[in-house]
Amino acid sequence: MSMGDERGYGTDEPGGRSEDAYSTLGGTRQTRTRMPGGGDDGDPYGRRPARNSRSLIMAVGVVVLLIAAIAFANQGGGDSTSNGDGGKRPEAAGADATAATGTKPVQGRNGTIASGFAHDQQGAQSAAANYAVALGSADMFNPDRRHDIVQSIADASKVKELQAGFDADYSEQFAAQIGLNADGVAPAGSTFVNRTLPAGTKVQGYSERTAQIDVWCSGLFGLTGDKSTKPVTNGWFTVSFTLTWDGTDWKILETGQKEGPTPVTGDNPVSGSDEIAGAVNEFGGFTYAR
Repeated sequence: MSMGDERGYGTDEPGGRSEDAYSTLGGTRQTRTRMPGGGDDGDPYGRRPARNSRSLIMAVGVVVLLIAAIAFANQGGGDSTSNGDGGKRPEAAGADATAATGTKPVQGRNGTIASGFAHDQQGAQSAAANYAVALGSADMFNPDRRHDIVQSIADASKVKELQAGFDADYSEQFAAQIGLNADGVAPAGSTFVNRTLPAGTKVQGYSERTAQIDVWCSGLFGLTGDKSTKPVTNGWFTVSFTLTWDGTDWKILETGQKEGPTPVTGDNPVSGSDEIAGAVNEFGGFTYAR
């Protein structure tokens, strides 16, 4: 497939479970309390025997207070990893470039495409991932929707150039080879599938004005139906973007694509055409703003 051709953040609350990869807690903490007095009854720890119900009530009260204090500390009161901003801890050292950082996802939309990305490396990566999804969608085979997509995500200085390139790539002749009409519509009883699924992003270069971002993707492409000569297949490819900051958002200056990296195909049995068509119609796609 040719490109021309929504976050599971971990909790922001410090002091999470021990299996949390970002947890700063390690091991267990045990405290041995030496009670005053005693020692004459042979108890090496000097513990007193209970004398009356009042002593028992006081002991229980102390334990309850200790438990409450520990719980409060674990909720952020005593966690040294808190940065003072709502208890959020900074991104762990050595974390992957696309690991969740706690930054809220974008709220805006330009048509069906997310917009309003942050003016930083994470925002540039988010923009590139979302743009890869849009440019690798079935809508690109419909001229009107294709023009809307390009106009919304391309820099104003590059709209005509990019539009001409995509119009050539998604020509009527190419659509006919797949089995689509000039508007990108599949024949009756068939479903056209063109879906891009980002697996990760990488920053190749970054400045306040421009960013070079690679998006590693998996994709589905083809036409369902017993008579289809282009059955739905899966492929892997990397989309490269040069983005520019236009003062309010990241926009595309250039885009390209190459094959791979491609993993070994698994042992899953191939699903039938009807099952693939049902899945495409029942499972909606995602946006990838982080």
